[in-house]
Amino acid sequence: MSLSIGIVGLPNVGKSTLFNALTKAQNAEAANYPFCTIEPNKAVVPVPDARLAELAKLVNPERIVAATVDFIDIAGLVEGASKGEGLGNKFLGNIRECQAILEVVRCFENDDIVHVSGSVDPVRDVEVIETELVLADMQTVESRLERLEKQLKADKSIKPKLDRAKELLAHLENGQPARAFFHSDEELDRELMSELSLLTSKRVIYCANVDEDGMSSDSEHVRRLGELAKSRGEQMVKISAKMEEELVGLEDEERAEFLNSFGVTESGLEQVIRKGFDLLGLTSYFTAGPKEVKAWTIHKGWSAPKAASVIHTDFERGFIRAEVISYEDYIHHGSEAKCRAAGVLRVEGKEYKVQDGDVMHFLFNV
Repeated sequence: MSLSIGIVGLPNVGKSTLFNALTKAQNAEAANYPFCTIEPNKAVVPVPDARLAELAKLVNPERIVAATVDFIDIAGLVEGASKGEGLGNKFLGNIRECQAILEVVRCFENDDIVHVSGSVDPVRDVEVIETELVLADMQTVESRLERLEKQLKADKSIKPKLDRAKELLAHLENGQPARAFFHSDEELDRELMSELSLLTSKRVIYCANVDEDGMSSDSEHVRRLGELAKSRGEQMVKISAKMEEELVGLEDEERAEFLNSFGVTESGLEQVIRKGFDLLGLTSYFTAGPKEVKAWTIHKGWSAPKAASVIHTDFERGFIRAEVISYEDYIHHGSEAKCRAAGVLRVEGKEYKVQDGDVMHFLFNV
């Protein structure tokens, strides 16, 4: 499994520039006019994790395989997108395959760069984007309600689902996102969420795109966006898409020096991935052997058999036990054999909850 993040925003706010920088793939044309992104751009990006390189120094594998994040750059939304304005519903549909949404809004003034609404106002821009997502979800729920009402004539048992869908529609009509309605611990809501795949059910990271001067202090635009994110219980990152572009191709030492010159320690990519993992409750464990050192993405709290399933479903089905070494112990002792001799290699069963950084070896039989 991997984290998937859809990059959305109004036209011409720096989404494609950011995409180019984050993915190091110059395949999303960045131009100073709306709708330069005509098809959604997708890229698979390795998750920065210094622990992989440290393990590889000890194991000396043939290859190193990082966990990945799928970034999807989606054409700019405008008011009326849910009704087909601009590039319309075609692009709203592309968001459905993402686990989280990165809402990019412009937070800097520059008379040479056109803003589709004529002025810079991040809160207004967020409201335009999210209104369109809510309106699109209303259409989805209305269509589902029509089908449920027809089915009710033949199957009275679906009435609770029909009633819950009506409540959801009323919730959306009040301008509220689906993520503020569903309760993941209720079976009926889980079923509806799976069927509907609503846009506003996804978690959001608000991205303040600033100019390079804006990295050293927060403007009023950034402060307002931060307050909005906090009021909604969501995360915010501040990124300079232009600065991220300049980071592409720099060696590690040059990159660190460049970031330090702006008073930051993490690149935009690192911020977005870290916050995305936090939002969705994701973590990583490692496998380490002569062929490869590899990071695997799982949900926090997964049991050892469930964690093994991301390697192969047979590992979960035929799970016997797991041999586990913490990352810190592995680095301290220097090898699996030395960890075993020191007694820090643990044998865990089906109930073990995998921890971030565990180095694991699974035994199974099918």
